[in-house]
Amino acid sequence: MHTVIVGNGISGVTAAKWLRKLSEHKITIISSETKHFFSRTALMYVYMGHMRFEDIKPYENWFWEKNRIDLKEDKVIEIRHSANAIRLQSNEEIQYDNLILALGSKPNKFGWPGQNLDRVGGLYHLQDLEYMEKYSPGLKKAVIVGGGLIGIEMAEMFRSRNIDVTMLVRESNYWNNVLPEEESEMISKHISDHHIDLRLGVNLDSIVDDGNGKANGVKIKETGESIECQFVGLTAGVSPNIAWLKDSQIETNRGILVNDFLQTNINNIYAIGDCAEIKNPNEGRRPIEAVWYTGRMMGETAAYNICGKPIKYDPGIWFNSAKFLDIEYQVYGDVPNQPKEGISSLYWQHAEKNLSIRINYNTSEKHVTGFNLMGIRYRHEVCEKWLKDKSKIETVLQNLSLANFDPEFFEQYESDLVKTYNAQSNSNIRLNPKKGLNRVFKFLKS
Repeated sequence: MHTVIVGNGISGVTAAKWLRKLSEHKITIISSETKHFFSRTALMYVYMGHMRFEDIKPYENWFWEKNRIDLKEDKVIEIRHSANAIRLQSNEEIQYDNLILALGSKPNKFGWPGQNLDRVGGLYHLQDLEYMEKYSPGLKKAVIVGGGLIGIEMAEMFRSRNIDVTMLVRESNYWNNVLPEEESEMISKHISDHHIDLRLGVNLDSIVDDGNGKANGVKIKETGESIECQFVGLTAGVSPNIAWLKDSQIETNRGILVNDFLQTNINNIYAIGDCAEIKNPNEGRRPIEAVWYTGRMMGETAAYNICGKPIKYDPGIWFNSAKFLDIEYQVYGDVPNQPKEGISSLYWQHAEKNLSIRINYNTSEKHVTGFNLMGIRYRHEVCEKWLKDKSKIETVLQNLSLANFDPEFFEQYESDLVKTYNAQSNSNIRLNPKKGLNRVFKFLKS
């Protein structure tokens, strides 16, 4: 039995690892980006000098041969499912019994004039990092188009080398299509405090050509203002990398359509990771979720299904984490950017520091529905259990010390959140001061 995996990101590599654990299949991973798997989210630290590329490869080079996983550095250009075969750019043809498509994402481009000039790039592939490195020596000014997580990473990278940065963000505050208003305003101010020229409520009109095919500036649509620069970063989101599948007879929408077992409309072809679109996602989950941990879960699920141990893909309760410069961010459950009918929001923000806690809860039934944290760490397992158990907001507040995961001697702010709730609801909730891992373990087993 031969399983071919196209793509060597977290989803494809996880599928290969689990296939080897569960079977004696012949396994081939094909990637045109790199031969070896690396941590995509750590690319920024290579540019910033914190790590070498070798340091962001989770496995030693000998790992693949030892585990009998063949690596092929090439590009798939055609799938002929009727013959169970793929054709590579090198014109080699490979037969498969099962095919896993782990194609990842591509940076969005919206037809801006000049978007294909030199000195214009994204931040997704290793080649994007190499492209940034190529143009960084002598670079004085960069403009970044887009206000998502990739945009702030690119801004931090350039600022680490004292390169001036302007960010063009179409929203009225940074990432306020995801973050609630208060958190979005906090992060916007934090970005500006780090000497990044944050332009809000503006769109890119065009990228200026210097006359030699290289970007030399941008023009803002709303004002007509021109900003001179020597590099333009396009970070206006990503989309599934599936354009080349249009003639393959594999059903697609925004992504590759898959069922609960991650199968496409062709039984022996699976899609996982950023490129997969779940036909019937669980409540509270999106059809496409381009995040690391869902890719890992999909890889394991696909491997089980291919090996005759059928399981449905179940990502559980939504969670995510990120970093906005030096502010850590965590979200568990449902914390939308706009208030929802029937949902109350308890919010506390430090008067001087960039710290905040938000807990959403059902107004009538009082059970918690989501947690949003800025600069404060809460235990994933504890928050997830509260959400699964539909724990009441007052029970959660009494036991917040179970969740706090900040290091010893860090200042604690749970009592401030409780005071805020008591003032809002005319209650008299008291925080249980007891803390400790034994109590946490006991709670998780209950």
